Amino acid sequence: MTVPAPRTTLVKRRRYRFDLRSTALFFVFLAVVVSVLGLTARVAAGALERRPAWVFVLILIGVAGCLGLRRRWRVAEVARRAAAALDDAAREAAEQLEAPAVPPGRSAVEVVAVDYAALTPEEVDYAALTPEEFEEAIAALCERDGCSGVEVVGGAGDLGADVVAVTPDGRRIVVQCKHYDESHRVGSQDLQRFGGTCFTVHEADVAVLVSTSDFTAPALEYAQQCGILCVNGETLEAWTGGTGPRPWDVAPEAGTAGAAGSETAGAGS
Repeated sequence: MTVPAPRTTLVKRRRYRFDLRSTALFFVFLAVVVSVLGLTARVAAGALERRPAWVFVLILIGVAGCLGLRRRWRVAEVARRAAAALDDAAREAAEQLEAPAVPPGRSAVEVVAVDYAALTPEEVDYAALTPEEFEEAIAALCERDGCSGVEVVGGAGDLGADVVAVTPDGRRIVVQCKHYDESHRVGSQDLQRFGGTCFTVHEADVAVLVSTSDFTAPALEYAQQCGILCVNGETLEAWTGGTGPRPWDVAPEAGTAGAAGSETAGAGS
């Protein structure tokens, strides 16, 4: 193996010329300074011989000067530390601002740490989740039961879609999640907003609204008319535990009523 030859660094050196005039002026200045210092010391010594009390005054002035310089150094050190802390904080804030944003489409595998496939309804406390975690949990259930391309797309400007996926039989499913407490039922306005976008905007083959609570009668009636499947908290627990059907197995065709609507009402009751 050939050993590379060490690199030679060329350093440009500045050449200085001897200047007799500058040298002579320097020594003259030095002599003047020494003479002034000597004269000052001589005058101070004579004054101290005539008035010994000045010794204490000079000592006090020297001590005060040293204390003043020490205090100034401390203040300067505190100022330097504060400036360094502000600089570090500004740098950290700039790094946070420059960090890439999380893309709106998130895979359920990437955002859900809980293995919902191994849990029973008693082990999954949907009420304790945040709305964002609830969306991720629904996405995980869809992926557990064979859906592909599962994404959590809820957020600002989602137009009613929180989870989108493709069912095992190839249909596009669009899910809206409502994380409400038991006293807050999903109303007809929630269904109307979702019904206005799930088919026309998101092109859903299966439209599902999942809630941790229940639905009002007008909401169920609107869902029957539009062909939206309503899944309340009880039906969700059955789906999670495997004792109930998957939503896309009982979902009505888009825009149908009658018998399909009765299936919707039964799932949401």
